[in-house]
Amino acid sequence: MPEKQESIFETGAELFVSVAPGEIYELVADLRNSPLWSAECTGGEWVGGEPGTVGAVFRGDNLRSGDVVAWAPVVRGRWSTYAEVVHANPGKEFAWAMRDSAGRAQDSVWSFTITPVQGGCLLAHRFRMGRPTEGIREITAGMTEATRERFRHEWAGKLARDLSETVRRLKTVLENEPAALRAEKA
Repeated sequence: MPEKQESIFETGAELFVSVAPGEIYELVADLRNSPLWSAECTGGEWVGGEPGTVGAVFRGDNLRSGDVVAWAPVVRGRWSTYAEVVHANPGKEFAWAMRDSAGRAQDSVWSFTITPVQGGCLLAHRFRMGRPTEGIREITAGMTEATRERFRHEWAGKLARDLSETVRRLKTVLENEPAALRAEKA
């Protein structure tokens, strides 16, 4: 993974969840479960390595509405991305880095961290992008510096809202649906 530097996007959200760390990890580390909580990810498929382990690669299938930062040339409708698992610590952390078109991990990492506390866990979902990814460079190519700043500001807000919504949905799923029912839906 590329060297860490100052980030252009860094945001996260966390909530208390009254579920054991292992159960949370099992849910978030299984790609098939993403549609249960994600604002954009509709699922995907493991395409390389041992699923859920460091180095494994997956294709994430996504759907974005047309009103997301509507003025900017972002991908809309259905699209897929490829990502590589960079942390897989059962009961603690699951993280993946987005890959570029050549298959290299970019400085763009999504993660779930689980911290045990009395009565349950703090579940955090974070996103950090250091250097602009291939996609962000394409989106902002040709923009003036002022327009690029506007985009970064609006995109950062979108990311923060998505992460907050994700942890809220995860809390609902984890606390209200038995594991067997979650597995059937995935």
